[in-house]
Amino acid sequence: MNVAPDHPAFAGHFPGQPVLPAVVVLTEVLAAMEAHTGEPPLQWMIAAAKFLAPIQPGESLTITHTTTATGAIRFEVRSAQRVVASGELKRRRAS
Repeated sequence: MNVAPDHPAFAGHFPGQPVLPAVVVLTEVLAAMEAHTGEPPLQWMIAAAKFLAPIQPGESLTITHTTTATGAIRFEVRSAQRVVASGELKRRRAS
């Protein structure tokens, strides 16, 4: 994923020092998991998320993931060689 310098999420977040909001990062992670599993984002809950470094305009991000024995998905978001976010998704239980 390439973060376009003119991405609308940068407007006002933060003036003079733009960073990609965490909600945009998580939206991209969920979209990647939908593409991988075929399951819509509403089937997943975010069990854990850490944001380790700011993501600035123009950065190129890579999302990687592994599936655990319990079916949870651990993910990492990288920019170049640094991890900028990580976490775990779990399937929602049927109600």
